Parts: sequence; structure tokens; C-alpha cells
Amino acid sequence: MSVTKTAEATCIGHPDKLCDLIADTILDDILYEDPAARVAVEVMVSGRRVIVTGEITTKVRPRIRQSVRAALVEAGYQPWKFLVFVWTRKQSPDINAGVSKSLEARFGEDTEFALQGAGDQGTVYGYATNETPERLPLPLVLAHRICERLDTARVEGTITGIKPDGKAQVSVTYNEAGEPEKVETVVVSIQHYSAKDLDELVAEVKTLIVAPACKPYLPITDDTEILVNPSGVFTVGGPKADTGLTGRKLMVDTYGGLAPHGGGAFSGKDPSKVDRSGAYMARLIARTIVDARLARECQVSISYAIGKADPVAFTIDTLGTGQYADHVLTASARDVFPLRPGGIIDALNLRNPSFTRYSTYGYFGHAGPRWEQTWRHERDLRKAVETHADQATGHR
Repeated sequence: MSVTKTAEATCIGHPDKLCDLIADTILDDILYEDPAARVAVEVMVSGRRVIVTGEITTKVRPRIRQSVRAALVEAGYQPWKFLVFVWTRKQSPDINAGVSKSLEARFGEDTEFALQGAGDQGTVYGYATNETPERLPLPLVLAHRICERLDTARVEGTITGIKPDGKAQVSVTYNEAGEPEKVETVVVSIQHYSAKDLDELVAEVKTLIVAPACKPYLPITDDTEILVNPSGVFTVGGPKADTGLTGRKLMVDTYGGLAPHGGGAFSGKDPSKVDRSGAYMARLIARTIVDARLARECQVSISYAIGKADPVAFTIDTLGTGQYADHVLTASARDVFPLRPGGIIDALNLRNPSFTRYSTYGYFGHAGPRWEQTWRHERDLRKAVETHADQATGHR
């Protein structure tokens, strides 16, 4: 029986995504001068107001308003039209104590990366699938590509009369073998000027945005339903129309709702927060397993306790597609990948300020970041898997 899967993405000027962009811009600007800073920034935009709050502990003086203005320009807005309100304070000394000296270190352990504890508790998830080169679900990849093309068309003038706010949603039908079969429905909502001819806009979005975005993966057919601005006129958008909040597009940031999510947002958080760093490592592990052809699909979960370096739980589930038993892959991944926060930060180079560039079209599936560079680990993982598989056979 065929099934249909759906995912959405947002353009850079969507109010929620604008908040993520602002938060990560503030974070990057601080980490550039103070890589050891502790940052947990929340942003709200509403009307012509930008509100920044949260906890920041750093040796430098944050230039928050300057960062906000830079992000507004990047998103296609005019910063002089916005009032910026800032209320921040230092990180809680109790949290700082647990992060700076982990539970293991307090009990005398001095092994590698034992000092730094997790900056929060909770479970993070990583996921990968072989259905796209990005190792992400196809509906999400297509939705991101459509939004990225919309933003590029606005900036380059390929389509005139459109504004920064917009969203895309893609539904893909899968056959009985679990393979993408056809693009069922595409929904695009894009803000526009009142003088823009709506029939022209529909034609431009279909021919210049949707069709070329989908073609390399699964071409549009005559049966594909494409809806452009189904609500009608969309002239009022951005913060003027909707209040935006940091972290309200968790599924857009990760796996489109087609894999589990622990609930923690990424944007505005320095890598001591395992909401971010742990999720990046979980993604790297899942993608490495898929890239190494040890499974067609993989889901990784890591659970942390605040102030503790080692995770309290770590599991791998290949959803019935693994070449080896899941417990073999779990043991092998423990040997190859660092799971302590300090080790993750070091392995993924997370003190290097580069979060802003991934805050709009999803944090996963890009070629640049370390959490996507599986070639660094595939060989070691295969060796570890062979070792643990032999041991498992020997115990029978």
C-alpha cells in the first residue's frame, strides 16, 4: 500500500525563521570574539519590535543591536523600521558549575573530556535515510529547495514584486517498497506587493521555482497539484502579520516531522547545550551508518543529564534496514564517536562561529559542516562493526 509523507519549510523572512536567524547571528558574533562564551538567546519579533532576552556569560561586550540589524538586512527587511529591546543576564551559577565541572570530574575522573558536563538534560535524535543524496526525507529536501529558490529569485530579481515572508509544503507518495514515487502536492505561499499580478505570480512560481526545484529528484507531472497562495492575496506578512519566536520551527530545522525530535531548539544556543551539539552528533552517527551502507535508514537517540559528561542512554534503531543487529551498531558507534559534550564540541569544531549560515534552510543536509562529513568516520565504523559482530558471533 502506498503512503504519502509531507514536510514544510520556510523562507528567510518568515517571522519564526527571522528570530532563529537573529539568535544565531548574535551567537556567532559573540563566539567570534569569545569561543568559550555561554549563550542562550531567545528572540521575539512582533510588528516593528524585536525583543532579545536570555542568558549570556562572556568576556566581551555583546553588540546585540548591531547583530540584530545585520540579521534584518540579511532577511530582506529594513532595520531602521524596527525598535530593538534587549533584556539579558548572566548564566545561572548553578548551571555554570555543572557545565564547567561535570559529575564525573567531581568524583575524581580525569580522563579525556571528563571535565565538561552537559548543559541541559533531555533526549536528542539523529536521523538519516538513503532516499536522497542529502540523506534527508525527500518532502523536506524539496520544500527547502523551493524556499531557497524563492529567496534567491527575490534577491536577484528573477521574480519581481515578492517579499521575504514565505513557506512551502510538499507531499510525496511512496510505493509499497518505501521508495518515493511521485510529488503529489506542492503548496507555496509567498508574500507580494499589492501591484503584483497574481496570475503572473502563479505562473512564475510554477515554472521558475517548483519545477526546477523538484526536477533533479522527482519531476513534477501533470497529476501534481500545485497551489500558489491558496488563501488569495498575501500582501501583509513578516512580523507585521504574525509574531515570531525562536525555536518554533523545530521540524523545519531537522527532519520535517518525519523522524522523532527531543523538543529542544538549536538557534541562539552555544554548543555546551546538548540540545544543539548532541543533536548534531546524533545526526552524524545516523548519516555515517547510512553512508557506510550499514543501513538504508537510521535513527539515533542520546539522552543526557545536566552536569554529567557521559550520556545516560544511547541507542541506534535501523528500523529493520540494518546489515547488522542494532546492538552491534550501537556498541560500534560508542567506540568511534565521542558522546561527551567536550568531545562533541572538539570533534565537530563547534566553537567556530558558523551557525547563522544554516539557520534558514535546515541545519542538516549541507556539504560544509563537520556533522555532515561522514567520510571522516566511515572506515573506522566499518572496522568497529566487524569487530563487534565477530564478538557477538563468538558468544553464541
